[in-house]
Amino acid sequence: MAHYLFLSLLFLICTSFISTAGLPELLRFGGVEGSLSLDPTDLNSVSVDFGGTARTEPAAVLRPASADDVSSLVLASYRSLNAFAVSARGHGHSINGQAGARDGVVVAMSHHHRHGAQSPSHAKSKPAYSLERNGYYVDAWGGELWVDVLNWTLANGGLAPRSWTDYLYLSVGGTLSNAGISGQAFHHGPQISNVYELDVVTGKGELVTCSDEKNPELFHGVLGGLGQFGIITRARIALEPAPKRVRWIRVLYSNFTAFTKDQEHLISLGNSSPSLPRFDYVEGFVIVDEGLINNWRSSFFSPSNPVKISSISTDGGVLYCLEVTKNYDDTTKDSLDQEVDALLEELDFIPASVFTTDMPYVDFLDRVHRAETKLRAKGLWEVPHPWLNLFVPASRVVDFDRGVFKGILGNKTSGPILIYPMNKHKWDERSSVVTPDEEVFYLVAFLRTAVPGSTEPTQSLEYLTRQNERILDYCRDTGIEIKQYLPNHATRSDWERHFGDGWGRFLRRKAEFDPKHILGTGQGIFQPLSSPSFAL
Repeated sequence: MAHYLFLSLLFLICTSFISTAGLPELLRFGGVEGSLSLDPTDLNSVSVDFGGTARTEPAAVLRPASADDVSSLVLASYRSLNAFAVSARGHGHSINGQAGARDGVVVAMSHHHRHGAQSPSHAKSKPAYSLERNGYYVDAWGGELWVDVLNWTLANGGLAPRSWTDYLYLSVGGTLSNAGISGQAFHHGPQISNVYELDVVTGKGELVTCSDEKNPELFHGVLGGLGQFGIITRARIALEPAPKRVRWIRVLYSNFTAFTKDQEHLISLGNSSPSLPRFDYVEGFVIVDEGLINNWRSSFFSPSNPVKISSISTDGGVLYCLEVTKNYDDTTKDSLDQEVDALLEELDFIPASVFTTDMPYVDFLDRVHRAETKLRAKGLWEVPHPWLNLFVPASRVVDFDRGVFKGILGNKTSGPILIYPMNKHKWDERSSVVTPDEEVFYLVAFLRTAVPGSTEPTQSLEYLTRQNERILDYCRDTGIEIKQYLPNHATRSDWERHFGDGWGRFLRRKAEFDPKHILGTGQGIFQPLSSPSFAL
C-alpha cells in the first residue's frame, strides 16, 4: 500500500504542475521509505561531478531506502505520458556529467543506509553454478562504496573481492556500469568479470534478478552498459581469502620497448598454467617532467632514496615506471624473497632502480585515498579533472608513445599518466564494454588536474582540454584504433563508431530494457523519447 501511494504521488508530479511549496506536504503522506527532495542544496550537490567540467541540474533527488523505491520512481516515468530522465549516482566520481539527469530525477544511491535489507549479507558458500565458479560471495547494495564492502568482508571471514579499482571510494553499481579496472585485471579480469548475480531496475520499472543463467541478456547488457539498461540495486560479488600483506615494487625504464615487453611478459605468466609464479598486480606510469618524479618519490620513498631524472639517460626525455606487487601472509612469507627475485631477474629495467616497500594489504588498496586527504587539505581535490582514459591496442602502443608521450605532451603533464596492459580473454565479450580487437591492449589514463587561478598555462582547463583533443585527433589521423574507457562522445555517429560492430546489439538492448530512453541520459547516447513536463 505504501508503495502504491508513492507511485500515485509520482504520477501526480509527472503529469501536473505542482508548486514547489506544496510538494513537501504531499511527500509527507506519500509512504515512501526514502525521500524525494527538491531542496536547492540537494539539487546542487548532485549537479556537478568529480570531473567538474559539466553542470546538469535535476528537478529532484531521490534517496531510496530500498530497490522498491527505485522501481516505483522509474515505473512512474515509464507510465507517464511525458517520461522524465532518471539517473543513478553513486559517489559522483564521473567526469563528464554522465550521472546527471537534466530536469529529471537523480537517484542518490550512496545515501542508502547500509544496515538495511540491502546491506552486505554475511559471506557464505556460493551455490555451484559451475565448477570454475565455486567460491564465496557477498551481496552488496548498488550504492555501496567498495571500501565499505572490503571492510565488511574482512571483518566477517577475512575475505575480499578479487578485482579492484585504484580508488576504493566508488560505488559498486558505478564501477560495474563501466567495467572496474586496476592492476589485478590482467589476471582476474575487470570487476564485471567477478559478479555472479545482479538485481536491476530496468527502464520499464521492473525489478529483475539476473545472472549468466537467468535473464542473461540483461545481466551482460548492464555490466559495462553505462547505466543504459538498468539501475543496479544489488550485486553478488565474488570473494577470495584476503592476503595479509603486500610487497610493493617500482622499477624504472628509459626504453619504452623494453618497458612494454616486460609488462606484457608479466601479464602472460599464468596463462598456460595458473600455478606458475607471477605478480598479483601489474601497472605502470609515464614520467615526463621533474615535478612528477619528485611527487612520485615523496609518496613512495624515504628522502634517503632520491631519484633524479638528470642522472638517468632517457629516451626522448621520458621515463617509465613499472609497478608490481606480490601478496603474502604468514604461510608464504618465507618464499617471498625468492619468488620476487626470480621474477625481477627476467626483466630489463634500469639497474639499481628497484624500490621496495611492504605494507598491509588494506593500506595498499586504499593508497589513493591517502593522496586524496593531502590534496583536500591543499584545496586541490574539488577542482576540474579533464581526464582522458583510452584503451590502446598493443600493436600500436609504440606509435602512441612516439606521438603522444614524446610529442604532444611536451614536458608537462599536470597529473599522473597510467599505462598498463590487460588480457582480452579475461573479459566477457557478451558485456556491453568495448575494447580493442586484440588479445593484449593497454589502458592509458591521463589523470590530469586543472588548477583554477594558476599562472602556469599548462595547468588551465582550456589547455588540457585542447591537449586531450589533440591526442584523440592524433589517434584518428594515424589509424590507431583506440576505444575510450569512461567514454564521452559528442554525437550519435561518434557513439556508433565507439561501439562498432556492437552498436546493433546495444540498440536492441536499449529497445528491450529501456524503450522510452529514461535511464542514463547524462551519457549523451539517448534522450527521453518525449519532452518531460517535470518542471516544478
